[in-house]
Amino acid sequence: MASIRFPDPRQAGDDGLLAVGGDLRPETLLAAYRAGIFPWPIEGWPLTWFSPKERAVLLFDELHVPRRLARERRRTPLRFTIDQDFRGVIEACARARRPEGPGTWITAAMIRGYCELHRRGHAHSVEAWEGDTLAGGLYGVDADGAFSGESMFYRRANTSKLALLFLVEHLRGRGLGWLDVQQLTPHMRALGAREVGRETFLGMLAATRRRGLKLFPTPQARMKEEGGRMK
Repeated sequence: MASIRFPDPRQAGDDGLLAVGGDLRPETLLAAYRAGIFPWPIEGWPLTWFSPKERAVLLFDELHVPRRLARERRRTPLRFTIDQDFRGVIEACARARRPEGPGTWITAAMIRGYCELHRRGHAHSVEAWEGDTLAGGLYGVDADGAFSGESMFYRRANTSKLALLFLVEHLRGRGLGWLDVQQLTPHMRALGAREVGRETFLGMLAATRRRGLKLFPTPQARMKEEGGRMK
């Protein structure tokens, strides 16, 4: 299979658009994230790839947990897991209502591509459970020890925020100090996220990848933990 080569992300336009076309095979997705690029489908267009001029990041040392959310985290009856229902999380994210409309950019092809990336150990989910019901969660991509958050959903107030805090603690415990959140939403700004220039972001990404952090169990280890079952 031919290797995937993207243009230099520094060549992206002011709107962040870098390339058009390609596919969502795991090899393509992983090559993109390793280079600081992500897909963002636009209805009516071939597949589009972006490297924003300004990139939103959450530095863990700058994390701000509002008092009310901190109190809820201490008292929550929710149970949090990692990689227990990746498909359930990404499908819920695709159905989530957002200020700009439904999350339709998570197409059926995107779901298939990221589920296969998950199966190969490069995409991961955090689940928030209310009993046996999936109440919220998020998913993202691990590019050689640098993590890029993709999307979140909730079915009761603050579940996605609590899932994010759970993820931050998990990643911090494995030596990571920041999280790529791509775009600066009001929710992420309230938690302390900020924008950095493309060149700064690419430097952070390269430096983190060189560290070779192991953020999650391998697929084989995960299968063993789950008795041979993988979702």
